Amino acid sequence: MNTKTIPLALLLLALVLSVNTASAQSANPQPQSIKPTDTGNTPMLSKLLEEKVAASAERLPENVRQTYARGIETVRETNIENTAKQVGDAAIDAQLSGWDGKSVKLSSLWNQGPIVLVWYRGGWCPYCNIQLRAMQQNMDKIENAGAKLVVLTPELPEKAKETAEANDLGIVALHDQGNAVARKYGLVFDLPEAIIPAYRDKLKLPEYNGNHAMELPLAATYVIDRSGKITYAFLDADYKNRAEPADVIKAVEAAAKK
Repeated sequence: MNTKTIPLALLLLALVLSVNTASAQSANPQPQSIKPTDTGNTPMLSKLLEEKVAASAERLPENVRQTYARGIETVRETNIENTAKQVGDAAIDAQLSGWDGKSVKLSSLWNQGPIVLVWYRGGWCPYCNIQLRAMQQNMDKIENAGAKLVVLTPELPEKAKETAEANDLGIVALHDQGNAVARKYGLVFDLPEAIIPAYRDKLKLPEYNGNHAMELPLAATYVIDRSGKITYAFLDADYKNRAEPADVIKAVEAAAKK
């Protein structure tokens, strides 16, 4: 064999092997290297709520959006954000039961350490569901900061159970029947006349709450320290705005040091 032909033969063999390897990889593509997502970071609640607002804006007619916007302003004009319980006020104690049938006294909880007291309007409210899921995702951080999360709602226990199951929540909501506790906190408002038909007929509020009262609580969040004093308050007439979990956690950390 002519030794001068060996390099050429090897070159041809290498070319054939390269083509075959490329064909095999094309037929059986290897998974791409993807940078892992940092699962320790959850999206800000405000961003999730903004996305929901944008989606609703695309779906709802302009006249409907304006009606709800006027409703929010009507509630704000009652000055409820300023007349409700504020930072520095004494918290209201109450004995309430969850959908699991267990009874809880609020003061027995805050005597052990700070509590985060959150009201949600009902499982019919998408903004409430987004908030509840966000609080669930931050449960460990809230507890590690030294607090217990306590959720109150006017919806019936069986409805609250459905809300928890639909959102994969480990949170057991306490039933604030007839908004009795929310009323003592100054959080209850009458629904503006223009939006009553939607809440009554479309959202089925009477079925959720077990009564025909056309009223709701603000979606308020409080942090209460072990002395029973309110150290953080989120109060907004706009139901699309909610307390950011990171802000709540900071408030809990401050309250736990007292």
